Amino acid sequence: MQNAGLAALGLNWRYLACEVHPDDLRAAIKGAQAMSFIGLNLTVPHKLLAVDMVDLLDDSARSWGAVNTIRFEGQDGHGVWRSLREFTEAPCQTRSHGFNTDADAIARSLREDLGVELRGARVLLLGAGGAGRTAALKLAAQRVAEVCLVNRTRSKAGAVADEIRQRSPEVKVTLGYPEGPVDLVLNATSLGLKADDPLPIDERQFPLGRAGAVYDMVYRPAETTFLKAAKAAGCRSANGLGMLLYQGAAALELWTGQTAPVEDMRRGLERNVYG
Repeated sequence: MQNAGLAALGLNWRYLACEVHPDDLRAAIKGAQAMSFIGLNLTVPHKLLAVDMVDLLDDSARSWGAVNTIRFEGQDGHGVWRSLREFTEAPCQTRSHGFNTDADAIARSLREDLGVELRGARVLLLGAGGAGRTAALKLAAQRVAEVCLVNRTRSKAGAVADEIRQRSPEVKVTLGYPEGPVDLVLNATSLGLKADDPLPIDERQFPLGRAGAVYDMVYRPAETTFLKAAKAAGCRSANGLGMLLYQGAAALELWTGQTAPVEDMRRGLERNVYG
């Protein structure tokens, strides 16, 4: 995805995947900074850890409590901090600037890929882990009418509910399956990655026919058992490929200062994920 985007922009850059143990994350960030990398993406479990490891947090990272994108910056002769892409020689002073592009990507994918208008919507959210928490807080910030949280560990869902009440007191938040219909069911669990995984929802408590639309953050396979069940119930449905795409496009814009070539990135992503 990123290399397709870089090629479309005509940049002689390369995006590389590196496996880093959590114990070595701080050293890895500092090493990339010392070698004048333009930036980094971080994935699980590094997103939460990096909050305390970067030199500066953007409002997005501070708001969602996670860093998935780092931009390395240098101080010019006038004391102004600029992206390292703007320097022809490595500056004396550099810093790491942490961002979060995940939350906006969730909202954008729900709107563009599924046609869901979030403001005033009633949402059933499955999962309250890292991805579920970010989704819940973003949905609340988008002024949904109600978020119903279902999680295997009820106390974790309760903690997310308390956070929503504190940040967005006008949004109704409940624990457990709702009565009546919802506009959206969002799966933020990892159930569906394996072919023999059970459904992330208990249809005895909430039949999928009560949902207007269903979104599964899992994108491999392209159609999970959950999405098949949603289609059979007559729901509009989409997987999480759009979320992955849009967070990556936002990261590319932070690094390059240019508009991301989203469709080129989409084609590259689809080729890589689905063959």
